[in-house]
Amino acid sequence: MNLETIRNFLIGINKCKKEIKRFNPDIVIGAGGYVTAPVIIAAKKSGYKTLVHEQNSILGLSNKILLKYTDTLCTSFETMKVNNVKCVYTGNPASESIITKKPYDKKEFGLSKSKKLVLIVMGSLGSSTVNEVLKDSLTKFDSKYEVVIVTGKNYYEEFQNKEKGKNVFIFPYIDDLSRLMKVTDVLVTRAGATTLSEIMVTKTPSILVPSPYVTENHQYKNAMDLVNSNAALILEEKDLEGDTLLRMVEKVLNDKVYTNNIKRNLKSFEVKNSASLIYDEVVKLVGDKK
Repeated sequence: MNLETIRNFLIGINKCKKEIKRFNPDIVIGAGGYVTAPVIIAAKKSGYKTLVHEQNSILGLSNKILLKYTDTLCTSFETMKVNNVKCVYTGNPASESIITKKPYDKKEFGLSKSKKLVLIVMGSLGSSTVNEVLKDSLTKFDSKYEVVIVTGKNYYEEFQNKEKGKNVFIFPYIDDLSRLMKVTDVLVTRAGATTLSEIMVTKTPSILVPSPYVTENHQYKNAMDLVNSNAALILEEKDLEGDTLLRMVEKVLNDKVYTNNIKRNLKSFEVKNSASLIYDEVVKLVGDKK
């Protein structure tokens, strides 16, 4: 962190103090990220109650800094324990709306209702590394099941001239992906906090390919929280090869006992009322306001 950054950070805190005092809230809530830091610090220094929600299985850098300015820390993973601050396991409210969503009809995507579905998606932007592996695997997927690959808009054209099996369907983007997850038998995806919350709610067996390009390798640590409970599989990007991925996919598809165990273990991660639990903590803090 250079001097100019520190200077701007301190200026940000002072500006936030003025705005917070003008607004005079009952409580200030943060969800992590560097934008949150000056707001929470300013609020605490100005005498306001503060609550922070951590989406990942480890504290991000901003939230580490904010611990001394936080009255209550809400966590998405039960394994997260933090000293010297009230720590409450609430789950991630990003998953709550999925519960009542109607699953997609497979016919909307040209899919068969009778065949099992493998969904492969590496986030809305896609992944050049993973897509390179997938382009070499388009003819190798067994015709007994169907595969939907969401490439990301920037990579879709690269797949257009590639030979692929009749059971492979390519899309640049799918809106409201969680609805398709509800009819998916195996999901191959990254391990971001929101994605894992969706997996927990939909009970979708997954092969997690954590992004190695994120701060403190937090996606790997997110993934391992599920893997250590036998609630998901992991395939690190450095080990990603077409044949390896195919073997893992078919393991999940063909071993019913193994798959049922994954689904049962995912149930232990599910929190259906995350938003309500966070709200309860807000009410407690507001009630404690002096």
